[in-house]
Amino acid sequence: MSSQVRGGTRWKRFALVMVPSIAATAAVGVGLAQGALAASFSVSGQDFKVSADKLDGDDLLQYGSVAKGKGLDGKDAAHPVTISGFRHAEITNMCQSLVTPIPGLGNITMQLRTGNKGKPAVADNIYLDVAELDTDATFSDLDIGVAVGAAADDKHPTAPQAGTVASGALFSQRAKKAVLTNVRQKAWATTAGTFTLPDLKLRLLSGDQPCYQDEK
Repeated sequence: MSSQVRGGTRWKRFALVMVPSIAATAAVGVGLAQGALAASFSVSGQDFKVSADKLDGDDLLQYGSVAKGKGLDGKDAAHPVTISGFRHAEITNMCQSLVTPIPGLGNITMQLRTGNKGKPAVADNIYLDVAELDTDATFSDLDIGVAVGAAADDKHPTAPQAGTVASGALFSQRAKKAVLTNVRQKAWATTAGTFTLPDLKLRLLSGDQPCYQDEK
């Protein structure tokens, strides 16, 4: 297989990281400026679900790595992930959910929705740690097999820096444009330079009410 593929490429159920993640029960650092969040999100010992009708992203860089953090037992844990970075992304009808057991109450679902009234959520300089993703994907100017961590020339981009990224990945892919539809994702963490969330709605719901159900 050639290390480079050019033009429009469409893959079904491609294991690609796409949608940014916000978790109410996470360890979160947030700065607020003119309606945009500068944020870093991670959930201790839990992944969380994200869905979206569409993500339209520019300048994708993607590679495999390991997300490190504390598990629910307080011990160090490592999770294999795909790291994806976008310079700019617009996300339509985004939903994020995290189901957490609460003693005496049972399961409680944190559910967040945004970008569903004709104005998408907008993220700049985002990096995501994702374990699973199902989507329909179309890529433009796709390069497969570019080195990560090499010199930042046209053929060897430098790896983005994110809080949970384990450095040293030697294989990656990148695309000038990526359009994803029917996104279903499980993620461990996200870092975003800015993240604008129009018509944001956050709810705590009784029971298991995730953004989507796993396929049987």
